[in-house]
Parts: sequence; structure tokens; C-alpha cells
Amino acid sequence: MSGTPEFTVRVDQNAYLPAGGQEMHAIVTVEARSSGGGGGGGGGGGAPAAEIILIDTSGSMSYRGKMAAAKRAARAAVNVLRDGVHFAVVAGANRPRMIYPQGERLIAVDEASRRGAVNAIGRLEAAGGTAIGSWLRLAERLFTGYDDAVKHAILLTDGKNQHESAEELDAALRLCAGRFLCDARGVGTDWDVAELRKITSALLGGFLDVPDPADLEADFLAMTRAAMSKEVADVTMRVWTPQQSRLRFVKQMVPAVEDLTGRRVESGPQTGDYPLGAWGNESREYHVCVEVRPGDVGRQMRAAWLKLLAGDRVLASGNVLAEWTDDEARSTKINGRVAHHTGQSELAEAIQEGLEARREGDEDTATARLGRAVVLAREVGNEQISGLLDRVVDVVDEANGTVRLKRDVSKADEMSLDTRSVRTVRTRHGDDAGDRRGG
Repeated sequence: MSGTPEFTVRVDQNAYLPAGGQEMHAIVTVEARSSGGGGGGGGGGGAPAAEIILIDTSGSMSYRGKMAAAKRAARAAVNVLRDGVHFAVVAGANRPRMIYPQGERLIAVDEASRRGAVNAIGRLEAAGGTAIGSWLRLAERLFTGYDDAVKHAILLTDGKNQHESAEELDAALRLCAGRFLCDARGVGTDWDVAELRKITSALLGGFLDVPDPADLEADFLAMTRAAMSKEVADVTMRVWTPQQSRLRFVKQMVPAVEDLTGRRVESGPQTGDYPLGAWGNESREYHVCVEVRPGDVGRQMRAAWLKLLAGDRVLASGNVLAEWTDDEARSTKINGRVAHHTGQSELAEAIQEGLEARREGDEDTATARLGRAVVLAREVGNEQISGLLDRVVDVVDEANGTVRLKRDVSKADEMSLDTRSVRTVRTRHGDDAGDRRGG
């Protein structure tokens, strides 16, 4: 399609392994740049798109101004949809209900449909329970027939998925995975962080906490504008590895930590495909680890060959290289970008494990893991996470990770730390160390 961004792949690594070495790490930076700078803000440009806004209208939304804030947010989102985009607004409770348009269908955005949707949103009322899987199933049906479009849903909830079983939600996620993307927001403090993380992970989206309902409108505007800026609906990373090699993992690291390893779809001899979702004018970073068969000193090899695909079209490619050496200075040099992202991955794990231990009353494990998180947040320069950790622990010795658990921690602060644990920062300019080999 005309207007498709130009993709580039950069691979950062230390290509040297010691004699007998088998594990090669690389950071793959994927950048998409369009001549127009990306479409957004409701303007022209961008790929064909379909958008569904899923609003929790369960009874609990009637408290603390959440329903009024959700209405303002949904109206704002509708008003920045591009003309011609197909959309719907759905109310979610025990069962989903079409708010606009009437009947299970999407409608094209124009002046009349915008006005109709805004009026319908104004009539929303809070009643009933929460069955998120049924909301997602309706979205999947509504998106049917829009295969060439960027299909994106916004999901808002203020509670746990109490009115259907975990098995029903899991079945809905299996049905919807690969069919559309979904970003979510949890408003207030009565929703389940792990539940929204599971939903958005399966649907290649992101989620955030919104403790104050007044902040919903800005969040909805940001999500909708980002969706409107996408120009390629589905990008895949195809990874080839040599015989007798094993791809240990593929993880997205920027803008958030997301393990893609389990999403692999075999695509041919020695190749597997990993979904990267829809793209606009943006940059993301991935950590790739390959286990190779040791070679003789001086031998060079391609440890992995990466291709970005849109359908069958190759957008860009890059190589992960390996060379065995008996020069200790070469083989032990740590690439700065690899070290940085390894630290960010460990940081997310330490926070989530520490908070889980705290909830279970295991103070020793919680103290150790959150102390480790304090050290890692400092090392990778993640100031937002450092600030959130300060609300959960008293730092006695930052360098050594000596902390004390705070006794009175607000639920909002704990949920913010848990939610944002996977949101990462880029390597500071000039931090790179070691060889840089690109494709």
C-alpha cells in the first residue's frame, strides 16, 4: 500500500563468544518512519481501521464519578476517530450491549455517526456485573470482515471478572488472539492487575491504572490517537536459526516488557514467526537469545536471521552474528544495550514477585525482591519506577538494595507499581558498549 512506513532493523550485540560458548544475546531495534510522520489525531492518513470502545457499565461504575468520567472519555475518543473509520460503542456488564450503532455491526465515521454515538454514550447507565470475556467475544464478531484494517479495541473496567469463570475468559482470549488488538484501562482500585495484564498480553496491547477517574479522558484520547496513527495492520518477525541451534527467547523490551516466545508459529524449516502487531511512526526494541552449537576459535557464523514481514512482503532484515575467540577481552565485553535490557526484564520480575510475596504475607521474600528492584531501577535509570518503589518500601541502602517494607501502603500505589513494572526506558545515548553489527 502507498504510504507504508519504511522499516529498518538495527542489531546491537557483542558478536564474540569464548571457546565453547553457546549463548548469544542481541538487542534488535525496529524503527518505522513514514514520510508524513504518521497519521493521528483524527486527521487523514493511516491504514484502514476499525475501532470498538468497550465501556464497563456494571453497577460499581456509579460510584466516585466513574460513569460520568467514562462517558466524557468515550465521547472524546469518538470525536478523534478519522472519517471513514468503522466503529462501535459497546456497554459491558453481565452481557455486552450495543450502544451505537444499533444491531451487531460497525458504522463508518462521519458527522452524523459521531453525533449519534456521542448522544448514545450520554444515555449510558451503570447496572449489572462484569463478564469481560463476553465483551471480547462480541468485539470479535463485530470485527469479522475487516481483515485488511487495523482492528483495535479500548476496554475500560473498574472491577474483577466476577460473572464468568476464568475458563470462559481464557476461551474468549484464545478466540480473539490474533483477531484484534486491545488496550485496557483499570479505573479505581477494585480491578485485578493480573487479569488485565493477561487480557492485553494475549491481545498485543497495553494497560494502565487510572486511580483518578478524572484522568480517563486524556488516556482515551491518547489510545485513540495512537490507534488512528497505525499504518500497517499486522507485522511479523520471522526468525531463522541454523541447524542444531535453539532460539531461547524473543522478548519485546520497549515500550514494555512482553515475552513473545510462546507466540511462535512455525513457518518453515528452522524458522518461526512472532507477532508484532500494528505499526505506525514508531520504534520498538526486542531482546533475542539464541543457543548455538560451539564452534572452533576463529569461526564465524550467522546465529539468527531476522525478517520483518507484512503478509509475504519483506519490510527489513538483520543478522545476529557469532564468532568464537580465545581473546578474553573480546569475549567478556558486555554490550551496553544487552545489559540494560537484561536489567529491565529482571526489574519487572523482581517487582511482580516482591508484590505477590507481600500480598501473601511472606515478608522476607518481599523485602529481598523489592530490595533487588531498588538496585535494578537505579542501574537502568528508571526514575518513575524508583519513585513508585519509594511509596512501597523505605530505602535504607540504595546501592545494596537494603529496604524495609512500609506498613501503610495505599492500594492505588501498590497497583501502580505492579501495573507499571513492565514499562521500560530506553538506553541512554552513548551507553552502548561492545561491537555493533547490523543488518
